[in-house]
Amino acid sequence: MAPRTAHATDKSGDVVTLQAELKKLIASSGPMPVWRYMELCLTHPRYGYYVSRDPLGREGDFTTSPEISQMFGELLGLWAASVWRAMDSPETLRLIELGPGRGTMMADALRAMRVLPPLYQALHVHLVEINPVLREKQRAALSGVRNLAWHDRLDDVPPGACVILANEYFDVLPVHQMVRREDGWHERTVQTGADGALAFGAAAEPVPRFELLLPPLLRAAPVGAVFEWRPDGEIMKIASRLRASGGAALIIDYGHTRSDAGDTFQAIARHSFADPLQNPGLADITAHVDFEALARAAEDVGARVHGPVAQGEFLKRLGIEQRAAALMAKATPEVSADISGALKRLTEGGRGGMGSMFKVLAVSDPALETLAGFADDDLKVVSR
Repeated sequence: MAPRTAHATDKSGDVVTLQAELKKLIASSGPMPVWRYMELCLTHPRYGYYVSRDPLGREGDFTTSPEISQMFGELLGLWAASVWRAMDSPETLRLIELGPGRGTMMADALRAMRVLPPLYQALHVHLVEINPVLREKQRAALSGVRNLAWHDRLDDVPPGACVILANEYFDVLPVHQMVRREDGWHERTVQTGADGALAFGAAAEPVPRFELLLPPLLRAAPVGAVFEWRPDGEIMKIASRLRASGGAALIIDYGHTRSDAGDTFQAIARHSFADPLQNPGLADITAHVDFEALARAAEDVGARVHGPVAQGEFLKRLGIEQRAAALMAKATPEVSADISGALKRLTEGGRGGMGSMFKVLAVSDPALETLAGFADDDLKVVSR
């Protein structure tokens, strides 16, 4: 396996790394907020983790649900079809994916949507992706797909009725961390320690009246408590687009359903947890998603919120067990065992399971009062 690198050589021949760049910034401007450190680690134009590599799969750092089984993308495609029908089947539907990885989920979703030719003809597919390496893999996975376009930002996607899919997208948006001290809440920072290594610190002065922005239960948090928050801009853009043009967004990520204190800032490399300060640019850095905060922000701009529900429950309501049974009925014993294992990983909790840690939230135009997967008496969208 080739060694992992996140460095270049300057004109003098010296090796320049992201860590060296960060230390220079800290030396010149002082400690940087955690959100800025995370942003640079992931999207630095030269050394950023998401700018120049494929992080997915067995040879990468982590595996997402679409890479585990085709069933995941197929069900999301059928969910999108149910939204299209609930919208009275508009002649044009923009199917948008935020952070589409290798294009696996979109390819599986489109294959499932082909069962409705009028819908398939209505589709315009938009992928929001900044990584040129992944764009090429998406292009290969989606070769032959008509009306396909790439964008750097959601803002660049033309207006119109849409379905937005965001699987493991919000967890990599930069997160602010606040630390409770005797005199109030201080922004957590990254600085250079006495030994020359990167270390956590805190801003010298508290953020004035920050406690008034906290959920009531956290206003009496003990000294040392950490509270994480993300700006509402991305979810508000999504909600505003849906309210203006119609449609729904499906957000799937790991996180918590209620806003609470806790430090979830973490790095993952080679499918294992790593020190987020040790090798900047060489590991995926994430933080759990606060679904209560997402829902509150979407409602603040007039969108309708559905859920959140656990991923396992959501997929079962859409019919993943029936789909797995149908696939296993036509498969060899070895393949059937793989399908069964994928079903458990996607729907069950416990060690290695994604069914309870991952949550699913939908945001929609207020006219869409109910959506598949968010009611206990849901009819399965998969019939075979």
